[in-house]
Amino acid sequence: MVKRQKKLDKRRRQECKTNYNKRLILLKGKKLRLVIRKTNKYIILQIVDSVNARDKVLYSANTSELLKKGWPEEKKGSLKNLSAAYLGGILLGKKAKEIKKEVILDIGLIPSTKGSRVYAAVKGVNDSGIKINFDEKIMFDEDKIAEKIGKDIFNKVKDGLK
Repeated sequence: MVKRQKKLDKRRRQECKTNYNKRLILLKGKKLRLVIRKTNKYIILQIVDSVNARDKVLYSANTSELLKKGWPEEKKGSLKNLSAAYLGGILLGKKAKEIKKEVILDIGLIPSTKGSRVYAAVKGVNDSGIKINFDEKIMFDEDKIAEKIGKDIFNKVKDGLK
């Protein structure tokens, strides 16, 4: 006899919106989660707390906020590259500087690829002072991140975040 799933579970799984096995593992950890989502234009970073499987966003940053911090207006179409992801991570870290607990990474259905924008954002969050576990082998240096937009622009925006 086949056990039937709830209609909601089946729909969200078919729409490729939720991996329930992965979500259950993250919720059992009872730690704050660093949620990173990519859209067509931006990268959204959030620190989320889950109580009784209900998510509450504590802090949030979007790479579109970099335009106010000195990101050049003519490069606003590139707010999802490596540089923007790293600076978005620093921006989130500055907003959530009073967090003393360790956070865990939740990338959802984004594939885990070495050197991706997700790990540039993780490096930015870690460099801003939030404790997060990750493998140093998947990270790259700040010079590679800065070359995507130009070192002078990168340093100008980074100084604007501090």
